[in-house]
Amino acid sequence: MDHAHHPKYTRVPIQKNESLKKRIAFFDFDGTITRGDTMLELIRYQKGSLSYFLGFILNLPVLVAYKFKIISNSAAKERVLRYFFAGIPSDKFQSRCDQFQREILADLIRPKAIQEIEKLKASHFEIVLVSASADLWIGNWAREYGIKLISTHLEIRDSKITGRLNGKNCHGEEKVYRIRSTYELNDYDEIYCYGDTKGDLPMLALGNISFFRPFR
Repeated sequence: MDHAHHPKYTRVPIQKNESLKKRIAFFDFDGTITRGDTMLELIRYQKGSLSYFLGFILNLPVLVAYKFKIISNSAAKERVLRYFFAGIPSDKFQSRCDQFQREILADLIRPKAIQEIEKLKASHFEIVLVSASADLWIGNWAREYGIKLISTHLEIRDSKITGRLNGKNCHGEEKVYRIRSTYELNDYDEIYCYGDTKGDLPMLALGNISFFRPFR
């Protein structure tokens, strides 16, 4: 009796529809999306060039200590923020930050960065800004572009800016901690990361594809 011959079947992996893939992109802000550091530009905008330069001359020992890794990035940042902004009513500070975003920030943005963000949006990427700058002076910009924001926060007490940070500076390994605390990265099929300094390298290591200084 002849045995029936059955064809052999090969299991073919099911390819996920491109439009159903979960995609996310993490962008550093200062120096990556912008030309320069927005905190420094904010200080110059709020205090004027003369006070800006005088303040940094007076704080030169702090900057040198940071440069030689004697003090941390966070400590140096707090020292500068306290010098320029401690004691200012928070509503007045926010109002000036809003003006800065309307009048100055747009001119600091790299056009190629915006082009990349729009291209990623068209490919159904979720876009997240991960920045050491504070939400007070970049938050409106992120909301305008429909971008989620993970950032440093400034301490406010008795309705005044103290110059201290509320929590850790969102820099270096803290960026990775914040990202992992907010997103389950294993759920994503594609992860893109964009940065421009050594402080962004831990975040760049999270990406399937990462870009270092891509818009210059």
